Amino acid sequence: MYLCSLEKMHIMIYIDLFLTFFQIGLFGFGGGYGMLSLIQHEVVYRHHWMNTAEFTDIVAISQMTPGPIGINSATYCGYTAAHNAGMSDGMAMLGSVVATFALVLPSMILMILISKMFLKYMQTHSVQSVFKALRPAVVGLLAAATLMLMTPENFSTPKENLWQFCISIFLFLAAFFGTKFMKINPIRMILYCAFAGLVLLW
Repeated sequence: MYLCSLEKMHIMIYIDLFLTFFQIGLFGFGGGYGMLSLIQHEVVYRHHWMNTAEFTDIVAISQMTPGPIGINSATYCGYTAAHNAGMSDGMAMLGSVVATFALVLPSMILMILISKMFLKYMQTHSVQSVFKALRPAVVGLLAAATLMLMTPENFSTPKENLWQFCISIFLFLAAFFGTKFMKINPIRMILYCAFAGLVLLW
């Protein structure tokens, strides 16, 4: 009886993962960074599959590993959600596959369906109006992803750990000015910040 209920719970997690990431893939305008706020809302606040600190680690790993950050995040989130539910490593890997497949499926279907129509009508006034309306929404999603990661779990607070808080603010500002004004390669900037964090926060 217990095994049957456990299997049902595992199946439900796979179904929830598929439906959740399918919806994110369907409405995640703005690419991977635009999806981050949607992913965080679903996996942290709605389903409680992981906490904010775990999600931030996933974003950092997704940024550093090859491939689109949205797909990488889905892969890691699927694994973490299944693993935190008490599944074995093999079953958690299936969670990664389900989440990743669900995320890319809407784009694949839509691209197949509308590719010919898009090439034919992309210069029309109505299509251009749709894209102009989507641009502010994309910027909003990117801003939301940034703000939702600015939490005490990621930056600490002056009361909890003043040293970690100051270092976090410094690294944030250094990364911003380094990539924005000094045009430092983002990959190099990530490595610099990782090394600085290792030295200063060890």
